[in-house]
Amino acid sequence: MLKKNLLSIAVITAAMSLAACNDTETVADPVEPEVATEEVVVDPAVEAEPMTEAEPMAETEGMATQTIAEVAAGNENLTILTAALQSAGLDTMMMEDGTYTVFAPTDDAFAPVLEKLGVTKEELLANTELLNKVLPYHVLPMIVMAADIPYGTDVATVNGATINISDANVITDAAGNTANITGTDIMATNGVVHTIDAVLMPE
Repeated sequence: MLKKNLLSIAVITAAMSLAACNDTETVADPVEPEVATEEVVVDPAVEAEPMTEAEPMAETEGMATQTIAEVAAGNENLTILTAALQSAGLDTMMMEDGTYTVFAPTDDAFAPVLEKLGVTKEELLANTELLNKVLPYHVLPMIVMAADIPYGTDVATVNGATINISDANVITDAAGNTANITGTDIMATNGVVHTIDAVLMPE
């Protein structure tokens, strides 16, 4: 009987010891999964190219670079006018700074004048007194573009006489001259040139 009780105590003690072991066993902390981190590669800074100074703007096409006298000298249809200006000493005035409008007779426009006066071109160019009366009659002391012509209004010329321009671009005056404006707005550094088909002869 005693032996049986001892065996029972031993079984109970073993069972209690096993239960105690189960109660005191520590549970390991869960292992967090490793998070893969992507390595960020930073490119080296690219140096900005140094700013270069802007090139100067090219001269605008059509911008005036010549004086009125130079414009006339470079026009193959204004050779007699150029020679007349030089002979009268007025070419220097047409090269000076200022604001002029020149109604420039073409070479063909001089033919009727030579016939009317009964002189040659050379004789006309030698008559500086006449040239100094005629040539200023073709010049206005202001710039008048084609779009700004004061039609129907008397306009004073450099020699003091007046001319009148109709809306058909025809020049008339008190002396009975008539001339058609055949070309407009030839720009110069000191004014503008309009070509005409007749020479204006003052009274």
